Amino acid sequence: MNKRLRRFLRLLLIFGLLGTMTGCLEWLRAYQTYLQMDEFDRYFAVVSKDDFTVHFKEPKLLSEDFVALAKLHPSSEETTADGKRWRYWFRKIDKDKKQIVPEISFYLELAFDKQDKIRDWTFSNLFLQIAPPEFLEASFRSLGGAEINEDKKQMKAKVEQADKIAAHLPKKDTVIKQLGEPLEIVEVEQQEVYLYNFRLDARDIEEGYEDRALSEVKLIFDKATSELVKMSGRFAGLKISINYRDYQEDDEKKVAGL
Repeated sequence: MNKRLRRFLRLLLIFGLLGTMTGCLEWLRAYQTYLQMDEFDRYFAVVSKDDFTVHFKEPKLLSEDFVALAKLHPSSEETTADGKRWRYWFRKIDKDKKQIVPEISFYLELAFDKQDKIRDWTFSNLFLQIAPPEFLEASFRSLGGAEINEDKKQMKAKVEQADKIAAHLPKKDTVIKQLGEPLEIVEVEQQEVYLYNFRLDARDIEEGYEDRALSEVKLIFDKATSELVKMSGRFAGLKISINYRDYQEDDEKKVAGL
Protein backbone atom coordinates (compact mmCIF):
# COMPACT_ATOMS: atom_id res chain seq x y z
CA MET A 1 0.00 0.00 0.00
CA ASN A 2 1.57 3.33 -1.01
CA LYS A 3 2.03 6.17 1.47
CA ARG A 4 -0.64 8.44 -0.04
CA LEU A 5 -3.34 5.77 0.13
CA ARG A 6 -2.28 4.83 3.64
CA ARG A 7 -2.64 8.44 4.77
CA PHE A 8 -6.08 8.71 3.17
CA LEU A 9 -7.26 5.61 5.02
CA ARG A 10 -5.89 6.96 8.28
CA LEU A 11 -7.77 10.22 7.74
CA LEU A 12 -10.99 8.31 7.25
CA LEU A 13 -10.27 6.45 10.49
CA ILE A 14 -9.50 9.54 12.52
CA PHE A 15 -12.48 11.55 11.26
CA GLY A 16 -14.73 8.62 12.10
CA LEU A 17 -13.19 8.59 15.57
CA LEU A 18 -13.50 12.36 15.96
CA GLY A 19 -17.18 12.19 15.18
CA THR A 20 -17.73 10.17 18.37
CA MET A 21 -15.59 12.32 20.67
CA THR A 22 -15.76 15.63 22.47
CA GLY A 23 -12.84 18.03 22.19
CA CYS A 24 -12.17 16.77 18.68
CA LEU A 25 -9.91 19.66 17.62
CA GLU A 26 -7.05 18.62 19.92
CA TRP A 27 -7.30 15.07 18.59
CA LEU A 28 -7.22 16.34 15.03
CA ARG A 29 -4.07 18.35 15.73
CA ALA A 30 -2.56 15.34 17.52
CA TYR A 31 -3.33 13.22 14.48
CA GLN A 32 -1.75 15.78 12.16
CA THR A 33 1.39 15.55 14.29
CA TYR A 34 1.22 11.76 14.06
CA LEU A 35 1.10 11.96 10.25
CA GLN A 36 4.26 14.07 10.30
CA MET A 37 6.10 11.16 11.94
CA ASP A 38 6.05 9.39 8.55
CA GLU A 39 8.60 11.98 7.36
CA PHE A 40 10.51 12.45 10.58
CA ASP A 41 13.50 14.42 9.30
CA ARG A 42 11.28 16.78 7.34
CA TYR A 43 9.16 17.77 10.32
CA PHE A 44 11.41 17.12 13.33
CA ALA A 45 14.99 17.53 14.52
CA VAL A 46 16.70 15.96 17.52
CA VAL A 47 19.29 17.66 19.72
CA SER A 48 21.03 15.52 22.34
CA LYS A 49 23.62 16.96 24.73
CA ASP A 50 23.09 17.06 28.48
CA ASP A 51 19.40 16.58 27.80
CA PHE A 52 17.32 15.38 24.84
CA THR A 53 15.11 17.67 22.75
CA VAL A 54 12.71 16.95 19.90
CA HIS A 55 12.23 20.11 17.82
CA PHE A 56 8.95 20.52 15.91
CA LYS A 57 9.67 22.28 12.60
CA GLU A 58 5.99 22.76 11.67
CA PRO A 59 4.18 22.44 15.01
CA LYS A 60 0.47 21.69 15.21
CA LEU A 61 -0.28 21.03 18.89
CA LEU A 62 -1.29 23.89 21.18
CA SER A 63 -0.63 24.11 24.90
CA GLU A 64 -4.36 23.61 25.57
CA ASP A 65 -4.21 20.40 23.52
CA PHE A 66 -1.54 18.93 25.77
CA VAL A 67 -3.55 19.71 28.90
CA ALA A 68 -6.74 18.34 27.32
CA LEU A 69 -5.01 15.10 26.33
CA ALA A 70 -2.90 14.61 29.48
CA LYS A 71 -5.49 16.05 31.92
CA LEU A 72 -2.59 17.62 33.81
CA HIS A 73 -1.25 21.14 34.13
CA PRO A 74 2.51 21.82 34.39
CA SER A 75 4.48 22.20 37.60
CA SER A 76 5.73 25.61 36.47
CA GLU A 77 5.17 28.07 33.64
CA GLU A 78 7.57 30.74 32.41
CA THR A 79 7.08 33.48 29.82
CA THR A 80 9.94 33.72 27.31
CA ALA A 81 10.87 36.09 24.49
CA ASP A 82 9.64 33.49 21.98
CA GLY A 83 6.51 32.34 23.82
CA LYS A 84 6.43 30.30 27.01
CA ARG A 85 7.97 27.27 28.68
CA TRP A 86 6.32 24.59 30.80
CA ARG A 87 8.01 22.09 33.09
CA TYR A 88 6.56 18.91 34.52
CA TRP A 89 8.64 17.87 37.56
CA PHE A 90 8.67 14.23 38.73
CA ARG A 91 10.06 13.54 42.19
CA LYS A 92 10.92 10.12 43.57
CA ILE A 93 8.74 8.93 46.47
CA ASP A 94 9.03 6.06 48.95
CA LYS A 95 6.56 3.30 49.81
CA ASP A 96 4.67 5.74 52.06
CA LYS A 97 4.37 8.20 49.13
CA LYS A 98 6.75 10.63 50.81
CA GLN A 99 9.37 12.48 48.78
CA ILE A 100 12.87 11.02 48.97
CA VAL A 101 15.54 13.12 50.71
CA PRO A 102 17.90 14.09 49.19
CA GLU A 103 15.64 14.72 46.22
CA ILE A 104 15.85 12.56 43.09
CA SER A 105 13.89 14.11 40.25
CA PHE A 106 13.62 14.63 36.52
CA TYR A 107 11.51 16.82 34.26
CA LEU A 108 9.83 17.00 30.89
CA GLU A 109 9.81 20.48 29.37
CA LEU A 110 7.60 21.94 26.63
CA ALA A 111 8.52 25.16 24.83
CA PHE A 112 5.78 27.02 22.92
CA ASP A 113 6.10 29.67 20.22
CA LYS A 114 4.17 32.95 20.09
CA GLN A 115 1.26 31.14 18.41
CA ASP A 116 1.08 28.86 21.46
CA LYS A 117 2.23 25.83 19.44
CA ILE A 118 4.62 23.23 20.89
CA ARG A 119 8.05 23.93 19.41
CA ASP A 120 10.37 21.83 21.60
CA TRP A 121 9.91 18.82 23.86
CA THR A 122 12.83 18.22 26.21
CA PHE A 123 13.68 15.27 28.48
CA SER A 124 16.11 16.04 31.32
CA ASN A 125 19.39 14.25 31.95
CA LEU A 126 18.11 11.91 34.67
CA PHE A 127 15.38 10.64 32.35
CA LEU A 128 18.13 9.68 29.88
CA GLN A 129 19.53 7.28 32.48
CA ILE A 130 16.50 5.06 31.89
CA ALA A 131 15.90 6.04 28.25
CA PRO A 132 19.30 6.40 26.51
CA PRO A 133 19.14 9.14 23.84
CA GLU A 134 19.96 6.86 20.90
CA PHE A 135 17.09 4.54 21.82
CA LEU A 136 14.75 7.40 22.68
CA GLU A 137 15.31 8.89 19.23
CA ALA A 138 14.79 5.49 17.58
CA SER A 139 11.49 5.07 19.42
CA PHE A 140 10.29 8.48 18.23
CA ARG A 141 11.23 7.65 14.67
CA SER A 142 9.37 4.35 14.82
CA LEU A 143 6.10 6.17 15.54
CA GLY A 144 5.74 6.81 11.81
CA GLY A 145 3.03 4.41 10.69
CA ALA A 146 2.31 3.32 14.26
CA GLU A 147 -0.93 1.44 14.86
CA ILE A 148 -3.68 3.50 16.50
CA ASN A 149 -5.92 1.99 19.16
CA GLU A 150 -9.05 4.14 19.04
CA ASP A 151 -10.50 2.78 22.30
CA LYS A 152 -7.38 3.31 24.41
CA LYS A 153 -6.20 6.36 22.44
CA GLN A 154 -2.75 4.79 22.17
CA MET A 155 -0.17 4.26 19.46
CA LYS A 156 1.94 1.14 19.04
CA ALA A 157 5.16 1.69 17.12
CA LYS A 158 6.17 -0.72 14.38
CA VAL A 159 9.64 -1.44 15.69
CA GLU A 160 10.31 -4.07 13.03
CA GLN A 161 10.53 -1.22 10.51
CA ALA A 162 12.84 0.91 12.65
CA ASP A 163 16.51 1.42 11.84
CA LYS A 164 18.78 -0.59 14.15
CA ILE A 165 21.42 1.11 16.26
CA ALA A 166 24.72 0.02 17.77
CA ALA A 167 24.53 1.94 21.06
CA HIS A 168 25.21 0.11 24.32
CA LEU A 169 22.62 -0.23 27.03
CA PRO A 170 23.07 1.13 30.58
CA LYS A 171 24.26 -1.27 33.27
CA LYS A 172 22.23 -1.86 36.42
CA ASP A 173 24.87 -0.39 38.74
CA THR A 174 24.95 2.84 36.73
CA VAL A 175 21.17 3.21 36.77
CA ILE A 176 20.92 2.54 40.52
CA LYS A 177 23.65 5.08 41.19
CA GLN A 178 21.44 7.71 39.55
CA LEU A 179 17.97 6.59 40.68
CA GLY A 180 18.78 5.01 44.02
CA GLU A 181 17.28 1.79 45.33
CA PRO A 182 13.90 0.70 43.95
CA LEU A 183 10.69 0.19 45.92
CA GLU A 184 10.60 -3.44 44.90
CA ILE A 185 12.59 -6.03 42.94
CA VAL A 186 10.78 -8.89 41.22
CA GLU A 187 12.64 -11.78 39.61
CA VAL A 188 11.11 -13.24 36.47
CA GLU A 189 13.07 -16.08 34.85
CA GLN A 190 16.20 -14.48 33.34
CA GLN A 191 15.23 -10.93 34.26
CA GLU A 192 15.00 -8.62 37.24
CA VAL A 193 12.19 -6.07 37.40
CA TYR A 194 12.96 -2.90 39.37
CA LEU A 195 9.95 -0.77 40.38
CA TYR A 196 10.18 2.96 41.14
CA ASN A 197 7.52 5.54 41.98
CA PHE A 198 7.69 9.21 41.07
CA ARG A 199 5.05 11.85 41.80
CA LEU A 200 4.32 14.67 39.40
CA ASP A 201 4.36 18.08 41.05
CA ALA A 202 1.20 19.15 39.19
CA ARG A 203 -1.15 22.10 39.60
CA ASP A 204 -4.92 21.97 39.22
CA ILE A 205 -5.35 18.26 38.49
CA GLU A 206 -8.74 17.63 36.90
CA GLU A 207 -11.16 15.72 39.08
CA GLY A 208 -11.06 12.02 38.35
CA TYR A 209 -7.50 12.10 37.01
CA GLU A 210 -5.60 12.34 40.31
CA ASP A 211 -3.96 8.96 39.67
CA ARG A 212 -2.10 10.43 36.70
CA ALA A 213 0.14 12.35 39.07
CA LEU A 214 1.70 9.02 40.10
CA SER A 215 4.37 7.70 37.74
CA GLU A 216 5.12 4.02 38.22
CA VAL A 217 8.35 3.26 36.42
CA LYS A 218 9.31 -0.31 35.62
CA LEU A 219 12.89 -1.15 34.62
CA ILE A 220 13.79 -4.62 33.40
CA PHE A 221 17.39 -5.83 33.61
CA ASP A 222 18.91 -8.92 32.05
CA LYS A 223 20.38 -11.11 34.80
CA ALA A 224 23.24 -12.38 32.64
CA THR A 225 24.46 -9.01 31.33
CA SER A 226 23.04 -6.59 33.96
CA GLU A 227 21.84 -4.47 31.02
CA LEU A 228 18.68 -2.39 31.10
CA VAL A 229 16.61 -4.02 28.36
CA LYS A 230 13.17 -2.44 28.82
CA MET A 231 11.60 0.62 30.39
CA SER A 232 7.92 1.45 30.86
CA GLY A 233 6.04 4.13 32.73
CA ARG A 234 3.48 6.89 32.56
CA PHE A 235 4.68 10.48 32.53
CA ALA A 236 2.14 13.36 32.65
CA GLY A 237 -0.50 11.10 31.16
CA LEU A 238 1.89 9.88 28.47
CA LYS A 239 2.52 6.14 28.51
CA ILE A 240 5.98 5.14 27.28
CA SER A 241 7.19 1.57 26.86
CA ILE A 242 10.45 0.82 25.07
CA ASN A 243 12.00 -2.61 24.55
CA TYR A 244 15.55 -1.55 23.80
CA ARG A 245 16.58 -4.83 22.24
CA ASP A 246 14.04 -4.27 19.47
CA TYR A 247 16.30 -1.47 18.26
CA GLN A 248 19.69 -3.12 18.69
CA GLU A 249 21.74 -4.30 15.76
CA ASP A 250 22.15 -8.07 15.41
CA ASP A 251 25.81 -7.89 16.42
CA GLU A 252 24.81 -6.19 19.67
CA LYS A 253 22.26 -8.91 20.33
CA LYS A 254 24.86 -11.59 19.78
CA VAL A 255 27.18 -9.94 22.28
CA ALA A 256 24.30 -9.94 24.75
CA GLY A 257 23.94 -13.66 24.28
CA LEU A 258 20.53 -13.54 22.58
